[in-house]
Amino acid sequence: MKEILLIGGGGHCRSVIDVIELEGKFKIAGIVDKKELIGQSVLGYKIIACDDDLKKLREKYEFAFISIGHVYSNIARVKLLQKLKELNFILPTIISPLSYVSKHATLAPGVVVMHHALINAAVSIGENSIVNSKALIEHDCIVEDNVHISTHATLNGGVTVKKSSFVGSGSVAREGVEISGFIKMQEGVV
Repeated sequence: MKEILLIGGGGHCRSVIDVIELEGKFKIAGIVDKKELIGQSVLGYKIIACDDDLKKLREKYEFAFISIGHVYSNIARVKLLQKLKELNFILPTIISPLSYVSKHATLAPGVVVMHHALINAAVSIGENSIVNSKALIEHDCIVEDNVHISTHATLNGGVTVKKSSFVGSGSVAREGVEISGFIKMQEGVV
């Protein structure tokens, strides 16, 4: 089984670990986080290094996955993506076997699809994006790079979510709209 490094050891990391374990395609080699956290564990996996060690880690590991979340800002995720690309890490797509992804959908590298998410036909999901638990992305949607579709959010047919946007828990986007920025449930149906 191929080994993978997880970059970031917070709450989103715990969810990613759960998906990776269930998917069964990778063995988690360790977690990269803040220097002062080295030696601690996240769900039984050791924090083995910090971001400064990524170049050295690349000599041993081919696969890495960004496991920090994106709520108010995704600046850290975007910077990490650039660094991992510069070091020629392979960023796989991680898909929960409890989700449904149409064979007619396209998912870029670094995407995670969490438990019970539904991604229908002719959907395109850009790199380094999060499709969180129970999210529904209907046909012909375009989700650009570095986006977070949060828990139980719904994108109806033909929605476009622009680069680096956040669609909050329980949000509903009507057919054909374009979303850019930060959308949360309290704003209602878009």
